[in-house]
Amino acid sequence: MTPADTPLAIVVLAAGKGTRMKSNLHKVLHPIAGRPMLEHLLESARELAPERQVVVAGHGREQLEAALGARAVIAVQEPQLGTGHAVQQAEGALAGFAGDVLILYGDVPFVRAATMRAMIDRLHAPDAPAVVVLGFTPEDPLQYGRVLAHDDGRIAMMVEYKDASEEQRACRLCNSGLMAVKSADLFALLAQLGNDNSQGEYYLVDIVNIATLEGRPCAVIVTDDPDEVGGINSRSELAEAEARWQRQRRIAAMADGATLIAPETVFFAWDTRLGRDVTIEPNVVFGPGVQVADNVTIHAFSHLEGATLESGTSIGPYARLRPGAVLKQGSRIGNFVEMKNAVLGEGAKANHLTYLGDAEIGAGANIGAGTITCNYDGYFKHRTVIGERAFIGSNSALVAPVKIGADAIVAAGSAVTRDVADGELRLVRGEQLVKPGWADRFHDAMKKKKAEQKK
Repeated sequence: MTPADTPLAIVVLAAGKGTRMKSNLHKVLHPIAGRPMLEHLLESARELAPERQVVVAGHGREQLEAALGARAVIAVQEPQLGTGHAVQQAEGALAGFAGDVLILYGDVPFVRAATMRAMIDRLHAPDAPAVVVLGFTPEDPLQYGRVLAHDDGRIAMMVEYKDASEEQRACRLCNSGLMAVKSADLFALLAQLGNDNSQGEYYLVDIVNIATLEGRPCAVIVTDDPDEVGGINSRSELAEAEARWQRQRRIAAMADGATLIAPETVFFAWDTRLGRDVTIEPNVVFGPGVQVADNVTIHAFSHLEGATLESGTSIGPYARLRPGAVLKQGSRIGNFVEMKNAVLGEGAKANHLTYLGDAEIGAGANIGAGTITCNYDGYFKHRTVIGERAFIGSNSALVAPVKIGADAIVAAGSAVTRDVADGELRLVRGEQLVKPGWADRFHDAMKKKKAEQKK
């Protein structure tokens, strides 16, 4: 069978305690670009259409069960006796499976689908290797396990750093830990593992040495990007991975036709979508779920999440778009405007100091400074509907549920609690009281009193 015809299962190891993260959140659920690192890995694997997915968990497995639901089987490793022992825990979940098995790590999130395919292709090469290992050559090999291989990629031996001689440590080809094995071979090799090593653990890498001693070839392929297999074990490594991801995404955004005035200050989410001729000023942050069409301007210090911006729109500076915010073509929100679950109609504008929550604003409407849609009564959210070309004066409070008709005017300073008809003026203010000379008499009296107190 060809690789494309062979069923695939992935086994993701995620049983480590992640003690260096110093967190109650499972290590592999810590986000990069607003997405848990485990989800980054599973998204790449999804391109290979795996038939089964198994995640081997230990500490914090309840969090993984909640995050993954039915998308993967959780196999429990308790106690943790090494990587080989971890993969053994997936045997029950793979009962009856006949195909290829790809072994991945939940804290190594950025392995490309193309690299995974290359491992599977090598597993099906004419020399039929028992195990395929993904190797890499970092600038500093540090304490990675070493892959001792011939020039043709056949592996002579694999050794963990702590068990390696100085000569073996001089080898620069390192083991990423990722492997591809046929299911028919995997658990038979794992059954032969021992723990006679400095850690007293069952090393996954030893299945390569076992197969080699049996006279079966094993092979290594080498990634051209060491960062692809970089593991994340601490908050600082998490920050480094975030920085690498953001740097690559900024370059991609500009290559696709967006202008980033100060690229290093713009932060994208994993699913940010940008059109062409989008201009993004400094210090803009995208949360998940943002779609931006062509010819949009996002001014400085704006924050967007779960929002849709149609062509020709403009936001900011200092704008806040929360989930459900939709700006129709040519509309605008300005400085210190917040939108949540609201639609701003075509050509409508809210230029400053406004909150639009649970609202629908018609085309061409003008929302004055300081306007608030009062959408929450302490128990339920209510909707405000503003008609086309309506004019809402400054410092108005629209107490939902309420409808403002087309071409209606709400006078500045009004608190509107009832619907306003089309073309109607609604003025809600207390009567102004005028007392000529009162302020002068007040000032005179106060000055006299203050002078007497100084005597």
